[in-house]
Amino acid sequence: MFSKLAYSVFEQSIKDYHQFDNVDQPINNPFPKDKFEHLLYHKNWIDTVQWHFEDIIRDPNIDPVAALTLKRRIDASNQERTDMVEYIDGYFLQKYSHVVVKESAKINSESPAWAFDRLSILALKIYHMNEEATRAAASQDHRDKCQAKLNILLEQRTDLSTAIDDLIKDIENGDKFMKVYKQMKMYNDDDLNPVLYQNKK
Repeated sequence: MFSKLAYSVFEQSIKDYHQFDNVDQPINNPFPKDKFEHLLYHKNWIDTVQWHFEDIIRDPNIDPVAALTLKRRIDASNQERTDMVEYIDGYFLQKYSHVVVKESAKINSESPAWAFDRLSILALKIYHMNEEATRAAASQDHRDKCQAKLNILLEQRTDLSTAIDDLIKDIENGDKFMKVYKQMKMYNDDDLNPVLYQNKK
């Protein structure tokens, strides 16, 4: 099942990152470039680094100049994340390009890759919530509350994994079809962001 494969790759990426726990640690993708797992690992590594960017920028004592620099890195990371989602959708478009779509077929509200994006973020939530639920220095009340949240996240994982596998099966069978829209982000584009293109004059 695709969801089980993806989640195992996400877990490996998260584990590998936390051997260093450093946002500047270069990625060392263990999967060949022509494998689906390579895309999944790269996608989750981006998410994991960005998760920690978001922690760092919320430090109330962060230097304003450092915060601005970090905000630029977060923007770049967001663009890279979107690009990776589109690569993953490209994989599925090619994989199922031969499928004969039924006349009764319907489109899904999100593409497979954006569903995997949510699963990748959910893997990070589960990892970090488990850390809090088992943190020895925390109070028992804190650990209990985090365990209750972790239980909900684990239930979400089951439901989302089922939904992903059902979607892919429907695409394979021609009961649903993929239609992928580029995100067309505007804030990073010199020609679309008014602040940027006015400065070019």
